Amino acid sequence: MMTILSSTDFSAIFDSPSVFLGTVLALGAFAQWIAWKLGLPSILMLLGFGVLAGLFFTPDDFIPGDLLFPAVSLAVGIILFEGGLSLRLKEFREAGRPVIRLCTIGVLVTWVLASIAAYYLLNLDTRICLLLGAVLTVTGPTVIIPLLRHIRPRKRVGAVAKWEGIVIDPVGAVLAVLVFQAAFTSNPEDAVSDTVISLLMTIAVGLGLAYAFGKGLEIMLRRHLIPDFLHGTVILGGAVAAFTISNAMQHESGLLTVTALGIYLANRKGLSVKHVIEFKENLRVLLIAVLFIVLAARIDLQDFATLGWRPIFFLVVLILIIRPVSVIISLMGTKLSRQERIFLALLAPRGIVAAAVTSLFAIELMEKAAADEISATLGQQAEQLVPLIFMVIIGTVAFYGFVAGIAARKLKLAVENPQGILFAGVSDWVIQAGKHLQDEECQVLVVDTNYEKLSAARMVGLTTQRASIVSEYTVEEMDLAGLGRLIALTPNDEVNSLGCQEFRQEFGTANVFQLTPRDNDSSHRVTTSEHLRGRYPFSSAPTFDEIEELITRGATVKKSVFTENFKLTEFRERYGDDAIILFVVHENKTFDVFTDDMKLKDGDKLISLVFENDSSKPSTSAEVTGSKENEK
Repeated sequence: MMTILSSTDFSAIFDSPSVFLGTVLALGAFAQWIAWKLGLPSILMLLGFGVLAGLFFTPDDFIPGDLLFPAVSLAVGIILFEGGLSLRLKEFREAGRPVIRLCTIGVLVTWVLASIAAYYLLNLDTRICLLLGAVLTVTGPTVIIPLLRHIRPRKRVGAVAKWEGIVIDPVGAVLAVLVFQAAFTSNPEDAVSDTVISLLMTIAVGLGLAYAFGKGLEIMLRRHLIPDFLHGTVILGGAVAAFTISNAMQHESGLLTVTALGIYLANRKGLSVKHVIEFKENLRVLLIAVLFIVLAARIDLQDFATLGWRPIFFLVVLILIIRPVSVIISLMGTKLSRQERIFLALLAPRGIVAAAVTSLFAIELMEKAAADEISATLGQQAEQLVPLIFMVIIGTVAFYGFVAGIAARKLKLAVENPQGILFAGVSDWVIQAGKHLQDEECQVLVVDTNYEKLSAARMVGLTTQRASIVSEYTVEEMDLAGLGRLIALTPNDEVNSLGCQEFRQEFGTANVFQLTPRDNDSSHRVTTSEHLRGRYPFSSAPTFDEIEELITRGATVKKSVFTENFKLTEFRERYGDDAIILFVVHENKTFDVFTDDMKLKDGDKLISLVFENDSSKPSTSAEVTGSKENEK
């Protein structure tokens, strides 16, 4: 017999460790999906779900403190390792000087100004202020990379923001550790020398272990000593081992080690780790979800209320004064444009590293206060650091998450909902269709290896790039700002499939298309696997040969308007069943690649491959008003 749970029984459900783990994972996945649907920064949703989860359970009841924070630290190390794998030295050649200045001069300026602001606005002890200022120098890939993926700024400024967001984390974390050691050492006379030695040891251990583990993994991969199915697992294990040994040899040097290890592996010539990166990206998404929910669930909402109004002013100063001043001073003399500097000044959200490092320091300081190694006042102030840093995370992610995208579009560094089309392969009909799209203000880029055909495309004003769609240059170096779709149209079906595979991560599975392969209806023994293909575009899903046959018979690309008097029936009556609808331009200036399941609305413009009207066929009034006047 079914029984109804009482409120007491319902609350008791959350006392189960299995329910706790399941809830955290489910909330993490659901929060990120909701954020994607609403177009919001995922971390905002994760923090909100975490705070709500904290009303029902406390992670400390299931994960002891002496296990929780080492686990958090290790997870942060894995996230930074994955971030390091995404950094290419080819990007660094163009973005290197700004990145170096932001991660050195910018860090120092932010530390000094944030410490001063904390001292005067938060009334904290000088040592706590210096520690807080050091922690706030970090930003982090957990928030920067999702924001950049959402905003998709132009290549150079995007590279600078990505490199800064990843590299600055170990730099800021090391600075915070050095400040902590110097400020709370039991032997103040030796503080300076101990700090210098600690810094040198951190650099030596971090870079040394990164090279040693990187070289070892490289040799194993090149000699095929690791089976393919274990690549991700073994490399992850190597990164975890490097992180753990590094921290054991030198306190908190592990973040530097794994970041440098990721950069090393990602930039070894002839060593492909792309399949490993895909595995690590999935792991990163899961770790971010779990970390933010678990850490946010530990916060008591009353802690925010006890902070008062001063932290709000501190947050405003951090966003509107400290970050812009840091960027202005750091980027003096660089080649970045004024628009790019403004964008970078509006992009400094804090993430999981700030939360994790602050939580660790707060616990250590409270333990010192309990052992009478520092005053009780310092212990109380340390206790306030965690809700304070989470308020900063929430505030900065909310502000930059909403403002950075708008600023990038206003500064012409990004496009909202990029609609542009990347054509892989060029033919006469592609040039005609691209010209029609460009006339409708759709961004078009044509990529091919044939110089003469590209010259014809350039003659009509289309933007072109001479490259293979599956080349390293196209995938990693070409500026794709404003582009949102790929259509692979080369005569080689396998190349089309490979192009779709390469660009799925960039544009999403829904936005990569390829012409229907010639062998689509053949035996499954000789056809390309379905999971390797893109979507089939255009009405009736034509093959390359079918389109070329229409072109040979005299078909051209025309533009017509779908109206109440000119529906698909009239379109077919006018142009015949051979006509192929290619693209749809909606009244709100959005664009779609036409597929047979698409619903058309009055006012939509159709860009189609059609034959000229047969002179013997009578024209109806619907054809004249609905189409002929708009043909070009």
